Amino acid sequence: MKLLAAIDHSDASEAVIREIAARPWPANTHLEVLNVAEPAHMWTLSQTAEEVKRLSVDLVSRVAEKFRGAGLDATGLSLAGDPKRVILDRAKETNADFIFIGATGPASAVVGHAPCSVEIVRAYGDETSGARDVRNILLATDGSEFSERAARSIAERPWSAGTEITVLSVVELHVGTAQALFEPPFVDNAQMELQREESMRRAQNAVSRSVEILSSTFSKVSESISVLLDGPKAVILAEAEKTGADLIVVGSHGHHGIERFLLGSVSEGAALHAHCSVEVIR
Repeated sequence: MKLLAAIDHSDASEAVIREIAARPWPANTHLEVLNVAEPAHMWTLSQTAEEVKRLSVDLVSRVAEKFRGAGLDATGLSLAGDPKRVILDRAKETNADFIFIGATGPASAVVGHAPCSVEIVRAYGDETSGARDVRNILLATDGSEFSERAARSIAERPWSAGTEITVLSVVELHVGTAQALFEPPFVDNAQMELQREESMRRAQNAVSRSVEILSSTFSKVSESISVLLDGPKAVILAEAEKTGADLIVVGSHGHHGIERFLLGSVSEGAALHAHCSVEVIR
């Protein structure tokens, strides 16, 4: 597995470092620690270009050494340019499987345009030091091939003993069903009930398929189905809060243009607004 950790000198990047260090990883995993020195910083009066470069090299060297001490095959790389573009280009060049990045700066652009899976890492509550592993995962599935790939991504990786996972699917009411909540005289109640039952079946099938995939890896897999009374993103975030999730995992539909805007908005919205770390699996 190839990991790319995009870091800077911020507290958000310290959370990235702690989370990667705390996780178990498959054998032969390679981690590249990347820092991008922005040209704008080089033009400030307080630091010369040489000083910015030296600090960048020192950062990636120190962090890579820390990971090697923890048993990971890690290297450091310092590049100059626009962080969003450099991170995306580097992930493509190295054929990275995962980008890890803190929830600041270029995170939005990276999660929206990365050629691979992305984890936006957030610290656990007020945690400022030490390492804490993921213990509670929430997988949001819609039954699509993209959600199934997200489930397989989780199942194929090692996790600490005792890690628990909840599989969530949202029952999306059709327009007619939603209208019936407010205009019952104008809606065929029998048709509304058929639509509701079909939505429930889809949600249950989506959950069952993911549970089947995950059961070989996790000793405890819980199921949750929610009727959509708010947007899917809000339901996912609320469930994560309720279950105390350390990590949310969602599949990305990988579309472009207007399709990407409509279908990708749920996964990317969850990634950018969750209280905890979020993986968007491609």
